Amino acid sequence: MRTDIVRMYKDIHGWVGIVSGLALFIAFYAGAITMFEGPLQRWASPPLALASPPDMARTPELIAKVLAAHPEAAKSYDIHVETGPEQPARLSWTTGERGHGPRETHYASLNADGSLQVTDHGPSQVAELVDVLHQQVGLPFAHEISMPIMGAVSLLYAIALISGVIILLPSLTKDLFAFRIGKNVKRMWLDFHNILGLFSLPFHIVMALSATVFAFHDQFYAAQDLVARAPSVETRQTPPRAVTMSAGMALPPAAIIARLNQQAPGFTPMTLSYQSGPRGESIRVQGRDPRYGMRGETFGIATVDPYSGTITSADYMPGKQDKGFAILSSFFALHFGNFGGPPVRWSYFLLGMGGALLFYTGNLLWVESRRKRERKAGAVEQTRSTRILAALTVGVSLGCVAGISATIAAAKLLPLITGSAAGWHSAIYYAVFLAVIGWSLVRGGAKAGPELLVVTALAYALIPTASLLALAGIGWNHDASGLFIDAVALIGAGLMLVLARRAYGRSASAPVDSVWSNTSDPRVSA
Repeated sequence: MRTDIVRMYKDIHGWVGIVSGLALFIAFYAGAITMFEGPLQRWASPPLALASPPDMARTPELIAKVLAAHPEAAKSYDIHVETGPEQPARLSWTTGERGHGPRETHYASLNADGSLQVTDHGPSQVAELVDVLHQQVGLPFAHEISMPIMGAVSLLYAIALISGVIILLPSLTKDLFAFRIGKNVKRMWLDFHNILGLFSLPFHIVMALSATVFAFHDQFYAAQDLVARAPSVETRQTPPRAVTMSAGMALPPAAIIARLNQQAPGFTPMTLSYQSGPRGESIRVQGRDPRYGMRGETFGIATVDPYSGTITSADYMPGKQDKGFAILSSFFALHFGNFGGPPVRWSYFLLGMGGALLFYTGNLLWVESRRKRERKAGAVEQTRSTRILAALTVGVSLGCVAGISATIAAAKLLPLITGSAAGWHSAIYYAVFLAVIGWSLVRGGAKAGPELLVVTALAYALIPTASLLALAGIGWNHDASGLFIDAVALIGAGLMLVLARRAYGRSASAPVDSVWSNTSDPRVSA
């Protein structure tokens, strides 16, 4: 391959990586955490002052009392087959239009005397915040604004992957397993970056393609419908019934579950979503089947007739889809890692963390390469733009990690202080995130790096500390399952302290003209 072509792709790879790298760090770090969204939700959710969920046999009684007291719930409500701290009620419904102002979820149960009990206080939303950060690459904008930006970042991500492979091809056989540890720190980081990128390339290709589809999902389908003039999914469904849904006319939930077990053995229902509208009544059953990949993050969907329990649509139902929908769902499953059980989820967790490191090391390499070019051009000191990028690389990355850790830890304290913790979670994350970035810009990357690694270690340590406070009566611990969250946080805190020590040693011994030297690292604002 001609040297000028390789050089051109190096420039493309570098600039595309710099533009998208920090956003992708946030997406991958938060995405890795979502692999264990369920355990995190359970750890963070407070016990509610709500009676224990009634048996499925008493669910029709609960439905009837909810619809009598709250007729607005008849439009749409959910019956939860599996309950726990992360889903504390047998029945819930949401008021407010999607995308139009605030929405509120209500949870209902039956007291021991059979009277209706309703509360608006639900499980913690910190896991949802982490998922939103993953989806929107950390942007605090509305979903409709953030998703196209995320799509553009994903396209840049794809270009970075292609150009990176082209750069590596000429020296592939020589450098494939090379990891040279020594005085040449840049060479070591380059080897680490190449190993991470090359051996996780299939994973990254899937992430780039599927994320682009998620971002421009509506636009793709609008274009498809415009070209094909095909009827939408809604118009292909069963003709509307001229009746209104009520508990007395539909099969009880227990019977619906029994009918599903007959039609689809191995499919485990989790939630029955009753819906009533102009097109009639239906039940969307969210469930899982570990033998297949699923369309949702942790579930597939079957549409069921509420009067007979017959499956009316299996387009998104694992194991029952036709070839076209099965192929489409496979892309979702590959992105979510919802197949193969715990081994796959742990693999995706590690690949997600590795992806975050890939983008972090990419920025480090760009900064070091910039220093080399500036020195050749006669510059004695690093330029302002290079120093700012170094500070942002440290600040954005550690700000994301510290912010997520701090807001997770706060989940066990906020319900004791306020009845509306959702807004506080977002405020805590962005306050820590921006404060860390500001500190890094003021102190410079070299000095701020070791300091902020210690801060990040403390943020990690707050998570098990919150669990220890619960032993003293401040907060709660549900069961031993929370030890998993605490143990991972402790490992993260220890790792940050080790990195802080190494970063301090590196900044003290770095060349004077290096942006990572703390001996000649003036403030960015100077």
